[in-house]
Amino acid sequence: MDLVALVDHYGYFAVFIGSLLEGETILLLAGIAAHSGYLSLGGVIALSFCGGTIGDQVLFQLGRRYGRALLIRSPGLALRAAPVDRLIQRHQMGLIIGVRFMYGLRLVGPFAIGMSDVSTARFALLNMLGAALWAPLVVGVGYLFGRALSWLIDDLGRYEVIALAGVVALAIMVYLARRRSRRN
Repeated sequence: MDLVALVDHYGYFAVFIGSLLEGETILLLAGIAAHSGYLSLGGVIALSFCGGTIGDQVLFQLGRRYGRALLIRSPGLALRAAPVDRLIQRHQMGLIIGVRFMYGLRLVGPFAIGMSDVSTARFALLNMLGAALWAPLVVGVGYLFGRALSWLIDDLGRYEVIALAGVVALAIMVYLARRRSRRN
């Protein structure tokens, strides 16, 4: 099975699963595939939004249900969680919306927020807002990268003849210069 067939067959599934987890790489590649016409840009953004929202909601609920028990069993983890809890209390809205953009916190962040006193409804609303910003932004960067890549390849094809002519002209000039220097 070639790459195009794999993208055609599993592309949307990979986008959804990738966005459930730390899916930036998958979403960037899906944006490139959307630019190339292998996937629908709107479909990729919609699946990314859904997967990102659902994944973070599940992690939030896991933190709500099992987080405190985990902290009780691990006092060292509880010490490290205290400053995070204070951060959640002070910057709740920005943290919930932006946690998916913070390297290394994409999976841990919603779990930790679930251990706080943030309501499920508030988290769900802000989580969807964050996903609504994240999905088109990351997929859009991939799409624009695909566009820039196609421009570069097209430009290379256009300038290839000029570059080849320049190399030939340079080779002729070097040949003539050597021939002239041998005569003298």
